[in-house]
Amino acid sequence: MPTDDLPETIHVTTDEQLRAVSNLTRHRIMAVLRFEPATITQIADRVGLAKGSSSYHVRLLERAGLVKVVRTRKVRGVMERYYAMAARSITLPDPGEGGPDVLMRHAVADLEASPVEDRHVRMAHLRLTDAQFAELGERLQSLANEYRALSDPALPDTSLVFALFHPASGTRTEEDAK
Repeated sequence: MPTDDLPETIHVTTDEQLRAVSNLTRHRIMAVLRFEPATITQIADRVGLAKGSSSYHVRLLERAGLVKVVRTRKVRGVMERYYAMAARSITLPDPGEGGPDVLMRHAVADLEASPVEDRHVRMAHLRLTDAQFAELGERLQSLANEYRALSDPALPDTSLVFALFHPASGTRTEEDAK
């Protein structure tokens, strides 16, 4: 599917959209549709759902304006619909202080479900100036964009998640207190 006519970003602004993206199954469906259109049957196979469940979740995403039908074809008298993302990317509202970050929760769930041999996970604690912090954020984004451009829909899915942040000051766990 040509993506030239797709908007760059959809900003999630309504409760309906937020509910749609907050569900892990729908998050996984959107990941399937990120690179190429798919039918309900194809989505169900890729995500490991029954066709009825897949259809239900796709309808909710479509009503929220996050996915759309991009082509149809008649197969044995039945109209088959191909769905795709409605934009190249989705921007979620800031969850606010102490609020759950939906994308990070989905990423952690996907990470935990992935085979151990297919993971590269590292956490680094750094002490950076504001300029270094900004530069690192830009370099990480640039690297992600570089590899996104290399993505081939014929290859297996790979997820890249990064979070660069300043931890809340004064947050200590019970382990830290010991």
